[in-house]
Amino acid sequence: MHTHRLRRGTGLALAACTTLFLSACSGENAASDKSGTFFGPSQNLGNGTVKTYTTLDSGGNPTEVGVRMTAGALNGLPETTTDPPHTLMLAFPDQAAATAFDHVMLNWNPQGHVPVALFADPHFDMHFDMADMATMQAINPTDPNFATKAEHAPEARYVPQDYIVPPEPAVAAQAVPGMGMHLIDSSDASLVPGSYNFEQILINGTWDGRYTFIEPMVTREWLQTNPNSRQELKQPQAFQKTGYYPTSYGVHVDEQTKDYVISLAGLTMRTAS
Repeated sequence: MHTHRLRRGTGLALAACTTLFLSACSGENAASDKSGTFFGPSQNLGNGTVKTYTTLDSGGNPTEVGVRMTAGALNGLPETTTDPPHTLMLAFPDQAAATAFDHVMLNWNPQGHVPVALFADPHFDMHFDMADMATMQAINPTDPNFATKAEHAPEARYVPQDYIVPPEPAVAAQAVPGMGMHLIDSSDASLVPGSYNFEQILINGTWDGRYTFIEPMVTREWLQTNPNSRQELKQPQAFQKTGYYPTSYGVHVDEQTKDYVISLAGLTMRTAS
């Protein structure tokens, strides 16, 4: 009888220890889970706000970056082009430090921009810049080396497949202050002046030998249709800087918050070479 009680007591003690151990492990796993979505500082845009975000997996690795605009951001915007243009510099949260991106420069273009045969509709430009703000702001025609830097293209292997500088007599004439050179997808047969139906497009950019930005351009009218779009991104053969780079681009409306979400997702670690 005494032996039976001893065995029963031992079994209960072991069960209690096992429960405590499993609870401790569960707590440790929860504590080590670094997943979540983190936001940069919010800024006013139209009658709403806009901010960047970064999403991390459980190991703390970035999987997605993007911009979120509240529904009101599409209203109350300037109706004519201002000088300087309506521009916001959006910082990423600290959790984006391992990505290729430094910040987002957002432009509202109420009367479009050149080439007007393609991009005359009111739209947003969102430059996901890989160079820091000071470097981008130093792209200025007052720089005596402006033309030389504009013509200094990166090696082809560092630029996404099919992206080229649109043909022009003078390359430097296409360099935009604060932005640099803009590249279009040469395989896109729809880019025909006079017949192009501009809703959204993805541009890439370079400056002074560097691949410097990925730029979604989206019209306000298209966003108001509540799109749900995703496409794979064309990739470079090599990368100039080690970091997490996107493999897809998407635009959708968050069903809960009604935010417009412009995302660069499928972030993958690339090593400089």
